[in-house]
Amino acid sequence: MMIKTFTSRPLGLFGTVFLTGASVMVIELLGTRMIAPFYGTSLYVWSSLISVTMIALATGYFLGGRLADSSKPIGLSLIIALAALFTLLIPWMTRPVLLMTDPLGLRGGAFTSSLLLFAPALTMLGMVGPFAIKLATLEFDSVGSSSGTVYAVSTLGSVIGTLFLGFFLFPLVGSREILIALGLLLMLLALGVAWSEKRSLGFRYSMTPCIALAFLGLILLPSIVGAGNVFDGNGKFKIVSEHESLYGWVRVIDRPDRDLRMLTSDASTIGAASIATGKSLLTYQEIVGLIPALRPSLQRALIVGLGAGHMAEVLRERFGIAVDTLEIDPAVAGAAVAHFGYASNGRDIVGDARYEIRRLKGPYDLIIHDCFTGGSEPSHLLTAEALLQLKGLLTEHGILALNFVSFTQGNNEALSSVAKTLDQIFSRQSTYLSEPGEDFNDFIFLASDAAIESESPKLTARERFWLEKRQYSVSRTQGIVLTDNFNPLEYMQTHKAEHYRNVVLGWFGADLLIR
Repeated sequence: MMIKTFTSRPLGLFGTVFLTGASVMVIELLGTRMIAPFYGTSLYVWSSLISVTMIALATGYFLGGRLADSSKPIGLSLIIALAALFTLLIPWMTRPVLLMTDPLGLRGGAFTSSLLLFAPALTMLGMVGPFAIKLATLEFDSVGSSSGTVYAVSTLGSVIGTLFLGFFLFPLVGSREILIALGLLLMLLALGVAWSEKRSLGFRYSMTPCIALAFLGLILLPSIVGAGNVFDGNGKFKIVSEHESLYGWVRVIDRPDRDLRMLTSDASTIGAASIATGKSLLTYQEIVGLIPALRPSLQRALIVGLGAGHMAEVLRERFGIAVDTLEIDPAVAGAAVAHFGYASNGRDIVGDARYEIRRLKGPYDLIIHDCFTGGSEPSHLLTAEALLQLKGLLTEHGILALNFVSFTQGNNEALSSVAKTLDQIFSRQSTYLSEPGEDFNDFIFLASDAAIESESPKLTARERFWLEKRQYSVSRTQGIVLTDNFNPLEYMQTHKAEHYRNVVLGWFGADLLIR
């Protein structure tokens, strides 16, 4: 009786399937944004979230099928209402779950937190499909066409949900707000389905459970809304600005007692300056700032990875070089202008480097490749093919300067692989490290087809001595040439990512990294 009542309007059934299918992808995609500030956006985070989604859907399909065939007075409305409540709880539970899973490390913590936060809602949403197939089958009297139609509509909903979130909604609204709105939308859907089911299940088994869950959600709503705004800097840090972009949670953070202003994206520091003077406090940028003295004829430069804009400022003010910049994240570019005094004297391009460098017109005398964060490297920018594209934008005597974060000690396949890959593209190469004597370091590779003269008369004696102390020889006895076809760099850098995360946690504390 319930089935006939509900499926007498097939559009209602398919509309329900469409919306729940869209909800699955919205939760999966937003999952990375909820845990990325704490665990980063590495392949391990994505693998964890995709695996949890598959586990939850498989569990939902199984349980939903068993429940659909049972004689228990449970309707589709209760399943959707539970999915709504679990979705609402995600923003509320994010902080305690991330803090609880932190001792498990990067990989264990990313997987466990994904499982605890997202599996309950995704499991409930997975249960909708079998219920819908059972309803549609009795209406259309054909298992094959009914199940095919239900899965097609659900998948279409997932596609539309993905596109709507990524192309339109996410650039305008924060992750927590979207999850809260989704939870409320699912709760309204559950109440609508319950109204259709009440004649067959009765008010007690259809409307009553949904009303109770909706009431519980409304009671918790003020706490859920306020859960993301509980950290005040603990007296040491002052959050000057924050903006959630498509690529990360971008913030400007001051530590006044150390005269320090930092630009961060998720759990990575991509810029640091003195509050009083505005000058960069990152040593590797001082190395890069001396490159024009090694090749005095430089007139035009490209920086891939703007950060806080300090390197562009040095090239412009000290050497009079025209600088174009390429930055993937508009929030980073905006913060550089608003809070670090970046001023352009060339083109400022916002976009992905692999796409944009195909459209750029050289030639450049210097290209600075500085896209590396403490979390995961954009490994697609370190392949032989990517470096060859950059070389195509250089003049005959042009220099590519590449910043790479790694270790001086131990089995360092990643560092060797970068050196070997550069060897495939350029005939000459020299390397400098940021902090001599330290294991964890920034490595600056200078690559060119022309000689790079470290004894340039344009360097002062102090600069020459300072630079010589930082020369470093990279071993080629291990590692591989990185290509678009085979690029295990992220796996090679697992230890680095975990170490950097521990450094950041020790510096900022866990609370500052959780939304």
